[in-house]
Amino acid sequence: MLKILGRLSSVNVQKVVWAAGEAGQAFERVDIGGPFGGNKEPGYLAKNPNGQVPVLEDGDVCIWESNSIVRYIAARYGAGLIWDEDPARRSEADRWMDWAICELQPAMTPAFWGLMREPATADPARIAESIARTEQRLDMLEAHLAKGRSYLGGERFGMAEIAVGPSVHRWLNMPVERAPRPHLQRWYETIAGREAAGLALPLPIT
Repeated sequence: MLKILGRLSSVNVQKVVWAAGEAGQAFERVDIGGPFGGNKEPGYLAKNPNGQVPVLEDGDVCIWESNSIVRYIAARYGAGLIWDEDPARRSEADRWMDWAICELQPAMTPAFWGLMREPATADPARIAESIARTEQRLDMLEAHLAKGRSYLGGERFGMAEIAVGPSVHRWLNMPVERAPRPHLQRWYETIAGREAAGLALPLPIT
């Protein structure tokens, strides 16, 4: 059985939980990080020297970095489900996975923390800048999906949805003004309705 170390309020943990569910793998999840602590303890740092969540344990295999974990689960357990053997088609998912963690999440984080986690000490200007940057990134998703694509990688649900979906879920459930994006909304409603997503995308967001 897979073991996932990390609190479910983390979008990066949500990715891993979602991937395990889509691949049909049973897992145990342990609350680590945030209010639960434990991520700076020597035992945890031996598994992930960054002290971040999540960590995946699969027998003797121990992996950190959420996108690496998603790729591992997909390649080992999700062939024909969320893993594409064709490198060209898989690159569609890979690019959106990396974009999510390098562009979308950093843009969104100041607004999320300022509005949802530390509102008493938040900087309104920083929040406004974060909202503007995030909206620009979501315009990219809207334009991509407007080209007649059912999913980010084409016509099949895959790793890209698992990597991008939790951040979009967070944004659409935050108290911010958002531009209407019908293609993104359709995509989100489709993926959020999947059984495995129900385990990975909690409400309310925290």
